[in-house]
Amino acid sequence: MCYAIPGQVVALCGRIATVEYFGERRKAYNEFPSLRVGDFVYAQGGFVIKVVPPEEAQEILATWKETFFELQEVDLRLARLEVEREGVERRILRMLDKALEERSLSKEELLALLGLQSPKEQELLYKVANFLRRKYHGNATCVHGILEISNFCSRNCAYCGLSTHNGALLRYRMSDEEVLEAVREAVEVYGFQALVLQSGEDPGRSVRELAELVREIKKRHAVLIFVSFGEVGLEGLEALYEAGARGILLRFETSNAELYEKLHPGYRLSHRLTHLERALELGYLVATGGLIGLPGQKLSDILEDILLTRALSAEMYSFGPFLPHPATPLAFSAPPSPSLVLNTLAVARLVDPKNAKILITTAFETLDPQARRMGLLSGASSLMLNVTPLKFRPYYTLYPGRAHEGETIREQVEQTLHLLRSLGRAPMDLGV
Repeated sequence: MCYAIPGQVVALCGRIATVEYFGERRKAYNEFPSLRVGDFVYAQGGFVIKVVPPEEAQEILATWKETFFELQEVDLRLARLEVEREGVERRILRMLDKALEERSLSKEELLALLGLQSPKEQELLYKVANFLRRKYHGNATCVHGILEISNFCSRNCAYCGLSTHNGALLRYRMSDEEVLEAVREAVEVYGFQALVLQSGEDPGRSVRELAELVREIKKRHAVLIFVSFGEVGLEGLEALYEAGARGILLRFETSNAELYEKLHPGYRLSHRLTHLERALELGYLVATGGLIGLPGQKLSDILEDILLTRALSAEMYSFGPFLPHPATPLAFSAPPSPSLVLNTLAVARLVDPKNAKILITTAFETLDPQARRMGLLSGASSLMLNVTPLKFRPYYTLYPGRAHEGETIREQVEQTLHLLRSLGRAPMDLGV
């Protein structure tokens, strides 16, 4: 199964390619000097990542064509704003009408929507968010793989099961050969076009070694690589970009500087934001966001998290629930409700309807088994499947009972495709 649909280059302007598929056009950044108008390509995250032979592209497009338009019909039906408005406060209706008319909502209005608790009002919020997702992103859903290459971490974050608080955790570090084999399987066997390489801030692997690993992956495979190794330093960001990484997943967790320092003793929010800003300057696709439901967090903090994510020009919004881990200082704190997570995803869509690719996190799937379906119908448009070898997954314990921990890649792929087809979504990502 291929997690992208090949498109044909219809125009080139400098290093920007215009790519068309089934009548739709997107822009993608091109790093292939030999690319020509008429070529077929795969694009991920706004980057052309591979030139596809015409015969292969035509075969894939012929297979997808009928299915693609059938999926569009299903998605269009589910995204219609046919919902009962009776029982919804007039002020909420006015706010949502403003969002549909693409008029900016004030912080007070966004905060009111974020705090909705009435099921009828929440349903309307989610419908509006899904309508805007459909309007600007079509039925495309990004499906990326995540490979957790090490659970070593030198940080003492108060909520994370990989932190130094968890002295009983069995630590692992995949060898380069194991990483390369896992990437080969994900790309060549299961067709992933984009992968996130993730670990704690592992002192046992230098940035130079990580860069060499990325360089070797790019040498072997046409795949978009996101790196998620924590704060690697500004020079480290440059080294990883030079090696071929084009995306970074680095959440700031909370925009409240005081709360950040309580959760990360000895570390500062400003330092993390400097990393994110530098990554954007270098040309990285930035995936970032915050934790929902942190102890001491206010509803206004969550709104500020969303607004900060937009201010950072994030490619992907990554917002997931705080889930307590028994080996951390926050062991006895309560997680948020699933509805607060859905409200956050939906408001994020209203804040950045045209650009945001909004992720449904594994943490949300762990909190609620219906998270994927609910999230995709509430403005979200991105999923990540775990391609870490099964023998390592139980030890990447960010929080207990992670969803999909024991599922093979094949099982995850089959479940995901079944869900996407039921919702009229196509697993692809052609850029912006």
